[in-house]
Amino acid sequence: MSAESLTDTLVREYRRLQEQAERAMAQVDDEAIFATLGAGDNSIAILVKHMAGNMRSRWTDFLTADGEKPDRDRDSEFVIEPGDTRETLMARWLRGWEALFEAISPLSAADLGRTVTIRSEPFTAIQAIQRQLSHYAAHVGQIVLLAKHHAGERWATLSIPRGRSRELNAQPSKYL
Repeated sequence: MSAESLTDTLVREYRRLQEQAERAMAQVDDEAIFATLGAGDNSIAILVKHMAGNMRSRWTDFLTADGEKPDRDRDSEFVIEPGDTRETLMARWLRGWEALFEAISPLSAADLGRTVTIRSEPFTAIQAIQRQLSHYAAHVGQIVLLAKHHAGERWATLSIPRGRSRELNAQPSKYL
């Protein structure tokens, strides 16, 4: 697989995660975005804030600076502050994804083998990219679960509805 094909595949997977989370969040109101299931649990808003902070830190100057930027205040990502609204958090979220795509899209084969650091720990660029893909997939799963919980009966599945697999197999384009 060429580097271009690999980066295209990675970008496609990251975009799929972004879209899945955004489709889930679109199904819940602002109250649900900030709701937690229990004390000490994360809300969708906290997960968005954390992912956005992580993306800004990891993908800014990806090949040249440590992925844990000195100005990142990770602990504050888990606190809802007075200025945190759905709109402000989603703006951060979008900036984070933009930083990610700007960092990954132009990478060459040589870049993928370069060493980058995260908290001073060395990784090849491809290892760091895959590490973050796994991290974001876990959090997107949490966002989807919380959104589904809060949407309740109004939830519209993000994939093939239960009991509809045969229909998909007969008409695959229907679910694309």
